[in-house]
Amino acid sequence: MPRTRQAVAQRVADHLFALEDAIDVALTRSAELNASMPSARGEARLPAMIGQTALDHAADTFTSLVQARRNVVETHRSLDEARAEIGLQEVNIGDMAPKPPPADIPYGHARPAPLRAVG
Repeated sequence: MPRTRQAVAQRVADHLFALEDAIDVALTRSAELNASMPSARGEARLPAMIGQTALDHAADTFTSLVQARRNVVETHRSLDEARAEIGLQEVNIGDMAPKPPPADIPYGHARPAPLRAVG
């Protein structure tokens, strides 16, 4: 049973990581678009009123993507709590920053050995 849970949890984690990456790419593209529009307007020597509605919509899109990212971060946090609740240990913490140790280790479970980078 634990191996099945671990395999299922890994599939969910893979989808979560893919979504996190996709949202980051979308945020980057949205920021690039938002930055390019005022520059393009200035370069073309157009009045400020030209393209303002498009810029407003692009800015709203960026804000929505930031909110989507915030929701995915909260989803990640909740899934991590669920992982601990069903007794699965961390097997991967990513490469961006160390993950803090869990506050409570369920009775009968050993604290996992810290991960280390291998070269």
